[in-house]
Amino acid sequence: MKLKLRLSNERGHAEHGWLDSYHTFSFADYYDPEHMGYRSLRVINQDIITGGAGFPTHPHRDMEIFSYVLYGALAHKDSMGNGRTLLPGQIQLMSAGSGVTHSEFNPSQTEPGSLLQIWIRPRQNGLKPSYTEWHPKPEHETAEKVLVISSDGRDGSATIHQDADIYRVRLAEGKSTTHEVTAGRGAWLQLIKGTLTANGTTLNPGDAISTDDAGTLTLTATQNAEALLFDLA
Repeated sequence: MKLKLRLSNERGHAEHGWLDSYHTFSFADYYDPEHMGYRSLRVINQDIITGGAGFPTHPHRDMEIFSYVLYGALAHKDSMGNGRTLLPGQIQLMSAGSGVTHSEFNPSQTEPGSLLQIWIRPRQNGLKPSYTEWHPKPEHETAEKVLVISSDGRDGSATIHQDADIYRVRLAEGKSTTHEVTAGRGAWLQLIKGTLTANGTTLNPGDAISTDDAGTLTLTATQNAEALLFDLA
């Protein structure tokens, strides 16, 4: 199984005062023709938002957009009538479909908040906009690999309009988990915190690996680690 490494310090970076953002793929003013996305995965931005700041109301269409809160909190409002505040470890998934507007703010006036903002192309355009969330259950806190988003909503996962399975990986130091990549599919692993090895390749926070080869991907934490694993058609 051949792995391709995407290093954290090679990502795009934008500093806007209220927002400090790192772009795994080309986004806004950061353009790298070698990193335009991976399969249906188009955007992975690691955002740090200062207290009281955020993204004012703006439109989207034909994109599956989800946020994974890393620390602090995220206050969401949208044109479908949803108004929610998400906490660390929680996920919101919005299907922009035929068109939606939304805002995302850090509700704390004093403390920063951080999240991963992720965009995935839908399998079909013009869908009816929708919104859902995934919240970890108590048994998920120590689970090594949990399905959080899927095309069919199995095992309590949030449903996405794409052939994509997304897992939260959380490993204590010295622990391992595996993932089988089947023929014709690809995997992208985005490390959030800690350090781990993927089939012997070392990853540090913000690093990622991808593979288009079938086989077993073995992840071993060298420090307590957390990551998102994307299994994509």
